[in-house]
Amino acid sequence: MRAKIFTILSMLIGFSFLLTECKGKTTENQSQEATVKPKTSVQIAYPNDTVKMSDAITLNAVATYLLKSDVKANTTGYITKMNVKLADPVKRGQILFVLKTKEAQALGNTIDKLDPSFRFSGTISVGCPTTGYVAMLNHQVGDYVQEGDVLASVADKSSFGFVLQVPYEYIQLLHSQKNLMVHLPDGRKLPGFVSKIMPLVDPAAQTQQVLVKLKTNENIPENLIASIPLIKSSASGIFVPKTAVLTNDTQSEFWVMRLVNDTTAVKTVIQKGIENADWVQLLSTNLSTKDRIVVSGNYGMNDTTFVSIQR
Repeated sequence: MRAKIFTILSMLIGFSFLLTECKGKTTENQSQEATVKPKTSVQIAYPNDTVKMSDAITLNAVATYLLKSDVKANTTGYITKMNVKLADPVKRGQILFVLKTKEAQALGNTIDKLDPSFRFSGTISVGCPTTGYVAMLNHQVGDYVQEGDVLASVADKSSFGFVLQVPYEYIQLLHSQKNLMVHLPDGRKLPGFVSKIMPLVDPAAQTQQVLVKLKTNENIPENLIASIPLIKSSASGIFVPKTAVLTNDTQSEFWVMRLVNDTTAVKTVIQKGIENADWVQLLSTNLSTKDRIVVSGNYGMNDTTFVSIQR
């Protein structure tokens, strides 16, 4: 009987010891799991104080020759010679047409019969009134024209410029920035300046016409549409990449995730200034160029998040 009781007691003690050991291992595992927290993989960057940014309004401008000079016949007669074609560049004083009257034609034939060595031509030359290019031709060789008829039209090169329609509220910007940059569709940027501001406002659009001329001698086709930015203000200071900036649903608060060490990112509230596609100006001064901020992997990140920096 005693042996049986001793056996039962031994079994109870062994079972109790086993339960205690299992409970200890479970508590240890739970403690280890509690200390191992998930980390978010992120990329970091630094605020920048060398960025130069401007707040500007961009307006379209049309390439235009404001003055087109007519080449007119200076006598009545036939066109015997043309020295130009459509779109040819021409210079002031260049001979474009040669005319001969009926009388000169008849007199020339008579003189040639009497004395061929006299070489009477009876022709009258018509010169170019300005430097530019031939925009229009109205006649060809053999046409009979009256005195004063328009033979061709020449676009005056000196009158070339970009016509800009500027809203009246932005006209003052032109007085503070006489020098402008003309952006062409092919990517070129040409320096220009304000030549004239027309003293007339469009009654419907409330815009004023402004002529912008180029500082360089470029061959620009007429009616080409370019863009000209008018700078409203410029900014400097500390900028952060735009991908680093987070906001709430109402966009009433903005913040970035700043690293306080290699594994922890905290929420840092900022005040935004002007921005573009890449950078955001900081009006607040709670960040420096030495702070590390999260630029990738920060979407939906809470305050005091454990992170792993991607190298």
